[in-house]
Amino acid sequence: MSATLSSHILDTHLGKPAADIAVTLHRVDATATPQLLAHGTTNADGRVTPDSWDFSQATAGQSQDLESGRYTLTFDTQAYFDAQGLTAFYPQVIIDFVVSDASHYHVPLLLSAHGYSTYRGS
Repeated sequence: MSATLSSHILDTHLGKPAADIAVTLHRVDATATPQLLAHGTTNADGRVTPDSWDFSQATAGQSQDLESGRYTLTFDTQAYFDAQGLTAFYPQVIIDFVVSDASHYHVPLLLSAHGYSTYRGS
């Protein structure tokens, strides 16, 4: 089984996609430290697509496939808000989620300087 993953960020304060936000993907194992799988950066449309993940810095021996299990996406929101000249309450956003089958997983982030929301997208 191998699932695919995408994400996008909408800046709800500015009403536009949030570009150039660094995102990391980790696999979480209850018995070990989370393992870096991939990193990406949101494009001009605020998206990290399945094809844009960079797995080159993954922990040695770690598969690039998204098998069943627990994962986290970490968004570096501090750098984004600094670039916007805004003071942010959340310097990073971590979304913890579970992959349970081989389908596509889309994890959107609705973001403002003082709040955020997420959901399982399609």
